[in-house]
Amino acid sequence: MPFQFAPSSWQFSIDSYVNPWLPPPPFKYLPAPIARFFGHRKEHQQPLGNIVMIFWAFIGVFCSILVIEVVGHQIPSFADHGAPIIVGSFGAAAVLEFYAIDSPLAQPRNAVLGQVLASIIGIVITKLFELGPQSQHLTWVAGSLSCATAVAIMALTGTIHPPAGATALLAVIDKQIAQLGWFLLPVVILGCVLMQCVALLLNNIQRRFPNYWWTPEEVGQKWRRPREKEASDSDTDVEHGAKFERVPTHHPPTRDDLKIVITRALFSAYYENMPEV
Repeated sequence: MPFQFAPSSWQFSIDSYVNPWLPPPPFKYLPAPIARFFGHRKEHQQPLGNIVMIFWAFIGVFCSILVIEVVGHQIPSFADHGAPIIVGSFGAAAVLEFYAIDSPLAQPRNAVLGQVLASIIGIVITKLFELGPQSQHLTWVAGSLSCATAVAIMALTGTIHPPAGATALLAVIDKQIAQLGWFLLPVVILGCVLMQCVALLLNNIQRRFPNYWWTPEEVGQKWRRPREKEASDSDTDVEHGAKFERVPTHHPPTRDDLKIVITRALFSAYYENMPEV
C-alpha cells in the first residue's frame, strides 16, 4: 500500500496512555467543608455576576503575588543566588488563576507542570548556548528556540500555560534569571505551589476551583477493571444450590433472556411454596 500523506490522522494524546493508570481523585471521601477547598462539589455551582468575579480576582491576584514576594524575600538562599523575589511571568499566571479560573489553561496540571517544563527547557537551552564562544551574541536565537520548544512540549504533554512561555523566554534573555541556572527550578516551583494554595483558598469561597486536577475525562480504568470483574462475578445469584446468571442489561432482551427470567421465577415460587419437612 503506498504511503499516504494524511496530516489529519497525525494525532498524539498523552492522556490516552497516562489516564488509565491515574487513580481517581480522593476528595469525595473527605468531609464536605474540606473537600470544597479542593474543588469538589456535590451540587452545581451557580454562576456569579462579573462584579463579584472582579472583586475576588482583585483579592486573589493581590494576595498571591504578595505571598510569593514575601516568602521569596524571606528565604536566604534566594538572596544568596541573586534570585528575584518573583518571576515576572507569575503576573500573567495570576490573571488566569483568579479571573479566568474556568479555563483549561488555569487548571493545576497546566499551571504547575507547564511552568516546570518551561523552566527546565529554558535552563537547558541556556546551558547549551553557553557552551559556544558567541553565546552572548546569539541570545535572540536562544530565546526564540526556548519559547518555541516550551510551547511544543507543553502541547504534547497537555500542559499548555501561556505564562510558562514567558518563563521559558525569561530563563534565556533575562540576565538575572539566566544566571540562576538550575536554581530557577525551585524558585518557580515554590511560586507555583504558593499561588495554587492561595487559589484553592480564595477561589472556593464563592466559586469553584479547580474544575479538575488532571483531566475532565475518566481516569483509573486500569485500577477499576479488576474490581469490576470481581463485582460482576459476585453479581451471580445462588439460590438453593442452583446458580443463575444475571440477565445482561446492555442489549434488548432476547427469547433466551425471557426463558431465564421465567425459569428463575418458577424455581423461586416452587421453593417458597414447598412445605417444610
